[in-house]
Amino acid sequence: MGEDLFWAIRGGGGGSFGIVLMWKISLVPVPETVTSFSVTRTLEQNATQLVHRWQYIAHDLPDDVYPSIILRSINSTQDGRKTVLAAFNSLFLGTIDELLPLMEQRFPELGLTRQNCTEMSFVEAIILNNGIQNQPLEILLNATARVPIVSPAYKVRADFVKEPISETGLNGLFSRLTDDAAAMTILVFAAYGGIMDRIPENATPFPHRAGTLYHIFYDVGWQEEDSIHSQRYLDWARRTYDYMTPFVSKSPRAAYINFRDLDIGSNNIGYTSYAQARIWGRKYFKKNFDRLVQVKTEIDPENFFKHEQSIPPLRKVH
Repeated sequence: MGEDLFWAIRGGGGGSFGIVLMWKISLVPVPETVTSFSVTRTLEQNATQLVHRWQYIAHDLPDDVYPSIILRSINSTQDGRKTVLAAFNSLFLGTIDELLPLMEQRFPELGLTRQNCTEMSFVEAIILNNGIQNQPLEILLNATARVPIVSPAYKVRADFVKEPISETGLNGLFSRLTDDAAAMTILVFAAYGGIMDRIPENATPFPHRAGTLYHIFYDVGWQEEDSIHSQRYLDWARRTYDYMTPFVSKSPRAAYINFRDLDIGSNNIGYTSYAQARIWGRKYFKKNFDRLVQVKTEIDPENFFKHEQSIPPLRKVH
């Protein structure tokens, strides 16, 4: 297919270059036993301070640790008011006995104990981390049994964090989770670092690995029957996104291609100029957008494969 097209389809987003009928992939070894852990803390239990500290630690952990934080609002057990619960989660390619001294050395403030950890196989960990509870491994072989978890209506936005956010900045973000419009909202902080920090921006179309501390996504949900009020949830997402402007990537403010976000720009129904598409394209791909446009122009000059945020071809000058 040529090196340029092969490069483009490995991170250039779906729906722009054609239909992929087959992948050939390389497998990597994983140990027989991996460990999953989760430690939860509320704001009253110093969650803000722990999240702040996590920002300095998570991306520097060894390659075989994949840490994340999930934040959501809950009713406080103290006085019935809303508070924020932070779940510090991780998958570790190794045993509990190997993990505990590592975390005690790198992140003692978390207070990880053996009771917080569970050993399992890697496949079991994948099932667990995807929210499929109490199912045998064979569910992965049965296409009819892999029924997606029923989700509410939702809007997802994303950011990349390059510098640690202050405790004041985090408090401002977390306070928004106690708003009624955020009752079904979760925030996810997914650490980068490790091998991702050693992948150059132009290795694939996805340019945001190196130099990123972590990736935030804002998953704003509401029940289908409440869709008549969907604007209040969308407004919450946009206000929160605006609030985060000083704390995240800049020039451009990066976006995550797997969370399509038409708020950052879109194509026309008909012809879309390079200049118009570049508004959203640079946010997803930075300078790699130009190479994607060149590939698109070469292999699909008539723009047969298109959608609201597909890579446009350059218009030929006759």
